[in-house]
Amino acid sequence: MAAKSESGKKGRQPLRDKPVRLKELAEYLGLNPSTISVVLNDTPGRSIPEATRQRIKEAAQKLNYQPNLVARSFRNRRTLTIGIMVPVLSDGYHTEIMTGAGDCLVNAGYFYFTAHHRHRPALVDQYSRQLVAKGAEGLICIDTAIEHPMSVPVVAVAGHRHVRNVTNVVLDHRRAAELAIQHLYSLGHRRIAFMHGQPFSSDSNDRWQSMVDVCRELGLPMHPELIMQLDRDISTPELGYPVVEQLVKARRKFTALVCFNDIAAIGAIRGLRDLGLRVPEDVSVIGFDDIKAAAFLTPGLTTIRQPLAEMGRFAAQYMVNRLNQTEEFREQVAFEPELIVRESTAPPHRS
Repeated sequence: MAAKSESGKKGRQPLRDKPVRLKELAEYLGLNPSTISVVLNDTPGRSIPEATRQRIKEAAQKLNYQPNLVARSFRNRRTLTIGIMVPVLSDGYHTEIMTGAGDCLVNAGYFYFTAHHRHRPALVDQYSRQLVAKGAEGLICIDTAIEHPMSVPVVAVAGHRHVRNVTNVVLDHRRAAELAIQHLYSLGHRRIAFMHGQPFSSDSNDRWQSMVDVCRELGLPMHPELIMQLDRDISTPELGYPVVEQLVKARRKFTALVCFNDIAAIGAIRGLRDLGLRVPEDVSVIGFDDIKAAAFLTPGLTTIRQPLAEMGRFAAQYMVNRLNQTEEFREQVAFEPELIVRESTAPPHRS
């Protein structure tokens, strides 16, 4: 009896010093492992006294019980893990979508991995395979070009390619172009400069073609000398500064500027000011996205709002529903833009 008591003490001591597994917790409580699993996983249909349930939960917390998620995933064929791929980890567009998606996944009880690929096709392919190999049940791809079908469901935010088993979550860029250009047109602007997004950005082609179509319908010429091609793979205001600086120093005359995104607009406004031009008195500036900083600039930035966090939440919830087989496959889901008028746009200055 004494030997048994001594053995029990030796067995219990390590439980307080390090995480325990199910078998050790069962031995500590003197209960069947399946009983403990039922309680800690809130499995329905089992009648277990409330006092026993409480004792199990208290012991699990006290002894820092850590479930073996790998073993559980093999049993259930579920890992409750999602992979998120994004070009960069930075403030603005990508972060707001990721925050919306991440909040939804956390609330749904999912874990997620994040990988950023800098728009490199080889990394997109490599990371997608690695995320799946590490147990990702699905992939959420933000501003990421998907070239071929994956072995798991994929939701592509700002996805414009039709690929099997990939759901594209997009903005209505045609409506966004109408809102931006008609706003400037109604103020009286006729010589408008445009930023064409980087070739590797998922939204560039659709957004630009929409701008071209709306200008054509309004009879508004797009002067080639007032079109700036962005090509740098950066996500800071430095994106918009040098192209505007070059435009002004070339003495191109324009009264308004349509920026590819808010980050570029912030850089453009600084560039205009450094060159002695006032916003909006000399040049009106309109952005795209409505990131949080847009409302706090001086002047406040007029912009096209994308519901970024909402798009992220939708992507994550749709993924969860697909994995739980509660929602059918949808090839595309479009969100509506909104014009947010602040202080950076005004009628052209007459002198």
